[in-house]
Amino acid sequence: MSEIVDEINRLHREVGTRQIAAGEARTVLLRRTYDAEVADVWDAVTSPERIGRWFLPVSGEFKVGGRYQLEGNAGGEILECAAPERLRVSWLFGPDPGFSEVEVRLAPEGEGRTVFELEHVSVVPEEFWGQFGPGAVGVGWDLMSLGLAMHLAGGGMSKEEAEAWQTSPEAKDLMSRSGRAWGAAYASSGADAEVVAATTDATIRFYTGA
Repeated sequence: MSEIVDEINRLHREVGTRQIAAGEARTVLLRRTYDAEVADVWDAVTSPERIGRWFLPVSGEFKVGGRYQLEGNAGGEILECAAPERLRVSWLFGPDPGFSEVEVRLAPEGEGRTVFELEHVSVVPEEFWGQFGPGAVGVGWDLMSLGLAMHLAGGGMSKEEAEAWQTSPEAKDLMSRSGRAWGAAYASSGADAEVVAATTDATIRFYTGA
């Protein structure tokens, strides 16, 4: 249990808005530090073979302007790749995804440590945001950060193990704590307390089935 709490507390979360050409976009940002060199973290988040070991199998043309597809998840275009500091991709899912981009930024923090920052910027339908708030994507990114942490530490789960873990009490506790943490970040952005409570509850129910 303490390890789950530690994972949640390692993450800094921010929720905001940004004006883009497509309109007002919602932003979610998470930041944490990994005990790994920048070069290793960069390779883990850009090597197709390694991505498949800690996140999802990925296919595509891995260069700026090329397209990628995560198995059963998002796909899009590789928009920017400035090794080993910044990767930006479109993040599209479903028949009418609209505007959605993810940027990963890395920076060294002393010897053998890397600050990892992920920002997801998207134009979200108001009815969806009003129901779930930032936790809809935030909890998923928290789980991703856990998978990356395990991989960088030399561990990880097989696909079958990961699928089984998703329904375990430990996983549901992690997702519940993650949902509440994103609710706190939403509240810090100035959101109404009742809206925060309702969207947090809806997010936790969605992920845990409770």
